[in-house]
Amino acid sequence: MKFSLLLAFVGCAVATQLAIGNADSQRPMIVSYPGFDLDLNELRLVQLEGQEPVWMTELEKINLKAEGVHFFDVTDTPDLGSSAHLRSAVKPVYASLNHSDVIRPILKTLSTDGPKENLKEFTSFRTRYYRSDTGRQSQQWLLSRISEITTQYAPKALQDQIAINEFPHAWGQNSIIVRINGSSATDDSVVIIGAHQDSTNMWPFLPAPGADDDGSGSVTILESYRALIAADFRPVRPVEFHWYSAEEGGLLGSAAIAKAYEARSANVHAMSQFDMTAWVKRGTREEVGVITDYVDPSLTEFNKKLVQEYLDIPYVETECGYACSDHASWAKAGYPSIFTIESTFGNSNKNIHSANDRYDISPEFSFSHMLEFSKLAVAFAVELAGWTKKD
Repeated sequence: MKFSLLLAFVGCAVATQLAIGNADSQRPMIVSYPGFDLDLNELRLVQLEGQEPVWMTELEKINLKAEGVHFFDVTDTPDLGSSAHLRSAVKPVYASLNHSDVIRPILKTLSTDGPKENLKEFTSFRTRYYRSDTGRQSQQWLLSRISEITTQYAPKALQDQIAINEFPHAWGQNSIIVRINGSSATDDSVVIIGAHQDSTNMWPFLPAPGADDDGSGSVTILESYRALIAADFRPVRPVEFHWYSAEEGGLLGSAAIAKAYEARSANVHAMSQFDMTAWVKRGTREEVGVITDYVDPSLTEFNKKLVQEYLDIPYVETECGYACSDHASWAKAGYPSIFTIESTFGNSNKNIHSANDRYDISPEFSFSHMLEFSKLAVAFAVELAGWTKKD
């Protein structure tokens, strides 16, 4: 939908009138709306593909989002990737698959029950927009749910090796990082599995249940985490599960975290993003979309092997473009990252960024399809982080 039409459509939904300009100013007026902390006048530094960052208003940034343009908001992280060249000469090696004996029993414990229950709650918030009260509330619910699952499923000794933390952001909706410590005394390289917790409508003040984008990815990796800790997973390398804030605002949350890791010279072995995992377009073959652009080639090839070995459906190569999800923040920082999605982009869910991004909108929304991605996350964690042998 073109932004001019979008404004006309939502004019009755906002509490104060929006004016793009008036006789006294060429700047947009501030729009206030209950439950949101959003100044459409605020200047943001935005980077588009192949261009130097430029300053624009928050309203102009929302315009880009409505037009389907991918971008980084680099206002707070203008030097992300400044030391990426230091890691370019040392590339991780992704060995052949050798943990089938411990992975396959875990895959049998994965279920659609948890994701169904969790997604029902996660989409009950009017919107998970990162500058909204309900966006903050949804993040707090997710944090609480992760803690509950950890207490319920992880053996007590394993709980002592798990850290659950908020990564604070100025806009209020924090990112969440869950770390399972590794047993190695010499290898501190971390394996990261991520999804973004926020949602948006094309106009932020409208409802955005975000069931597929990216409620599906969020509960998909949560189910993987549950199954791993229930199996008393003791990785050799540390494993982290990330739920990013403000992906829809220009990868803000993941960029802040990647910058923090870069600043302390953290060693990231591999990062995998799960963004939209539920949709199977009517009349198409069920498959896993493996992104091939703006990703690490060797890690992508390894990901294909995981799909072939551990999933019940095939992969298909597809492209998503510049800065299309949080893996891009890690790539920009010089870390190997990949992205896996529900299908080819041409067959993906067209209801995203709308009030119709619901799990009950169509039988094309498939929890069994999501389960395949939970398998992938489990396999990614174990094959790359290893499993500590008990004495």
